[in-house]
Amino acid sequence: MKLSLFVLGILVGAAWIATPAEATDYPWCAYYRNGSTNCGFSTFQQCLDTVRGIGGDCMRNTQYPTAGDNSRRTRRRYDN
Repeated sequence: MKLSLFVLGILVGAAWIATPAEATDYPWCAYYRNGSTNCGFSTFQQCLDTVRGIGGDCMRNTQYPTAGDNSRRTRRRYDN
């Protein structure tokens, strides 16, 4: 009985401490030549390094909140 109460207490404590996972928006997206997309890049250079080897475009993530003007987009294409 004591053991089951102890285990129950541990489980309740772990559930109380745990925080839910949240999606993270990143400011740069890679649009690959095969049609797939990856918006998981923190920097423009990181995106460029990825598409340089396989071909594609890098553009700002339109879903990422920015303080500045969203109308300007930086785009570079690499075809191999």
